[in-house]
Amino acid sequence: MDYLDWFPVRLAELRGQKNVSARDMSLSLGQSESYINKIENRHILPSMAGFFYICDYLGITPQEFFDVEVQSPRRARETQEAFRRLTPAQAEHILQVVRDLGERAE
Repeated sequence: MDYLDWFPVRLAELRGQKNVSARDMSLSLGQSESYINKIENRHILPSMAGFFYICDYLGITPQEFFDVEVQSPRRARETQEAFRRLTPAQAEHILQVVRDLGERAE
């Protein structure tokens, strides 16, 4: 995978899921108003510290940022945390619903 091409796309996807503009995110990170736009348009890459701030702002871990199999890492974590609080019977019911949805999507 070419992470230099993938990184800006992933950032834009995750920012979109948070429903925030590139400008607002940039300013919230204490950067110039075009900071995120420059990253998403492949003009710059964030520093390591900048990347950690981006992940923190998005409410995800760096590992979740790079997990290409999970399209919405924040939602996946929230779902997993809620799932842990269910009784075994409730968990089995939810698991069956998820399986059914997966079969219909195929």
